[in-house]
Amino acid sequence: MHRDDNCVFCTIDKNRVVDEDKLSFLINDKYPVTKGHCLIIPKRHFDNYFDITQPEINSTHRLIDKSKTIDSPKDKSIKGFNIGVNSGVVAGQTIFHTHIHLIPRRANDVVNPIGGVRNIIPDKGKY
Repeated sequence: MHRDDNCVFCTIDKNRVVDEDKLSFLINDKYPVTKGHCLIIPKRHFDNYFDITQPEINSTHRLIDKSKTIDSPKDKSIKGFNIGVNSGVVAGQTIFHTHIHLIPRRANDVVNPIGGVRNIIPDKGKY
């Protein structure tokens, strides 16, 4: 499995790992946009989400589902989620090791949630 000794996710402190399996691990986001924001990260080092393998997709989705089903019953304020990947510099990627954001959403955490992820480009969330 390819690893990069200069990558923050390849060399992450194991104490930050909340859950893992053979191919992926889950950590709490260091700079959360909402309480419970976490990252699901394939263990293999690659920067482009579109290079993910089917076993890695299965692994990351199992951890997404596991995190969602653990957090939601405990925190009744969670009413939805955004799941997202930044792939490429122009998409806002700053750590070039593929990772998936799982962001819990709560009522009134933004003024108008309509459009969801479409709001990453100003004025495109309204339709």
